[in-house]
Amino acid sequence: MHHLVETPRAPEGIERLAALADEAEAFHRTLPGCASTPLHDLAGLAAELGVAALHLKDESHRLGLNAFKGLGASYAMHRWLQRHRGGGTITFTTATDGNHGRAVAWSARQLGHRAVVFIPAHAAAARVAAIRAEGATVVLVADGYDAAVRRAHAAAAEQGWVAIQDTATAGYEEIPEWIAAGYLTHARELEPTMHPPVAPAVDLVLVHAGVGTWAAAITAYYWHRYGTRRPRLVVVEPARAPCCLVAAQRGAVVPVPTQPHTIMAGLDCGLASTTAMRVLASGVDAFLTIEDDWSRRAIRRLATPTAPDPRVVAGESGAASVAGLMALMAAPTLAPVRDHVGCGSDTRVLVWSTEGATDPAHWTEVVGQAVSA
Repeated sequence: MHHLVETPRAPEGIERLAALADEAEAFHRTLPGCASTPLHDLAGLAAELGVAALHLKDESHRLGLNAFKGLGASYAMHRWLQRHRGGGTITFTTATDGNHGRAVAWSARQLGHRAVVFIPAHAAAARVAAIRAEGATVVLVADGYDAAVRRAHAAAAEQGWVAIQDTATAGYEEIPEWIAAGYLTHARELEPTMHPPVAPAVDLVLVHAGVGTWAAAITAYYWHRYGTRRPRLVVVEPARAPCCLVAAQRGAVVPVPTQPHTIMAGLDCGLASTTAMRVLASGVDAFLTIEDDWSRRAIRRLATPTAPDPRVVAGESGAASVAGLMALMAAPTLAPVRDHVGCGSDTRVLVWSTEGATDPAHWTEVVGQAVSA
């Protein structure tokens, strides 16, 4: 499935987001373990796929959390605490498929507060254990991610807790915007290389989406920095959870079923963020969906590279943009997207791997070797 945006335009509010990102970047420099994550040149895979270059920013090294989510959660909590000084110990709460919950738990601990994290009961045991290891209380929810979001907001209202959620809904939009501003730090880290001042050193960027907040942040970054000189932008979603694509097609955020669940757990979301869709619906060039097997192929190819590519350990969701590129270049059904964004032998491509092997047992099953091999 795919959706083409015929006349992309600059989203509203990008100046405000950029100003918040200035503050977020300065705050991130105060965090323990703060460092830019690696940018890999995947020349071998680029040649296989038939593009001029392929660069991958590897977020498995971010803040010791094996994923990028700490950038958004930490800044949103910092921003909230700035506004509510002297309130004693706070309980922050959130819903997660794994990475965001761990980031909230880690951030709460760093800032001297508590966290309660709601997570689907079917979540991988390793992801649940990682959240508990950060000192959070974990609540398992039987009905999936979207039900966990509802439970987190209800608990916040009933208990006086603070919800740190990246899904914006009517009446809950400020904290998701703070989270989005935090995400811009890892786009700015590429400014000496992929993102020089005058024009980007990349032609096509693929970003994957769950509720869409991260994809929208990256989209807003490119419009703010480059305007119409921005690279072409494609959003990748699981075929089993295409909430952003459906919202773009219908012109409104609507719930979509997410069963059976995709292996791309971090993208297993049935309801897009309202503020994210204000950016994505008209700010990107195309949306496409992929079946789970493309994620498995991408995980294996990144883990067992051919020369001169480095080995990259990417989780099921983390590999989704690479998987999307592989599908884009190979699947006949995606030829209209390929033509629309002009992806071919002269195209320079950038992707993010947004997580490492956050479910090591499944990663080992897919790759056929241990994560540490």
